[in-house]
Amino acid sequence: MVLALLVFVVLRAAVVPRSFGQYGHYRGNAIVEIGARTPAFAGHAVCEGCHTEVVEQKKLGRHANVPCEACHGAQGKHADDPASVKVQLPDTAVICGRCHEANSAKPKGFPQVVTADHSGGLACNACHTPHTPKIEEEPKTASAKTTGGRK
Repeated sequence: MVLALLVFVVLRAAVVPRSFGQYGHYRGNAIVEIGARTPAFAGHAVCEGCHTEVVEQKKLGRHANVPCEACHGAQGKHADDPASVKVQLPDTAVICGRCHEANSAKPKGFPQVVTADHSGGLACNACHTPHTPKIEEEPKTASAKTTGGRK
């Protein structure tokens, strides 16, 4: 029994970091390590500082409170050097479904669709403008005209 206790103490000392428990049930050095990382996200306010036209567009739509990086991904590098780091536009057929794919766990008032049935294979931005997502009066494609952009 004493040998098992001794093995446990030695293994624990070898495996558990010294700063573990410094701030409760956490590894204390994690705070310093995370603080030393370069931020990946720029933050909504940084995006709004340069892209004021998008801010004005978003104010008119239901995505007004959705942070830019929720759809466009982490943009810290773009914010640091906008001339050389270009933002890749997301594939709306994929990105929109992350929030709007029908799911019984979502609130009833939240806009949901079964994307396979709803879009007829079109990308969401064929009928919707992502920053102000409502059905446009004139769908952009002939295929969307046949369904009115809806199902």
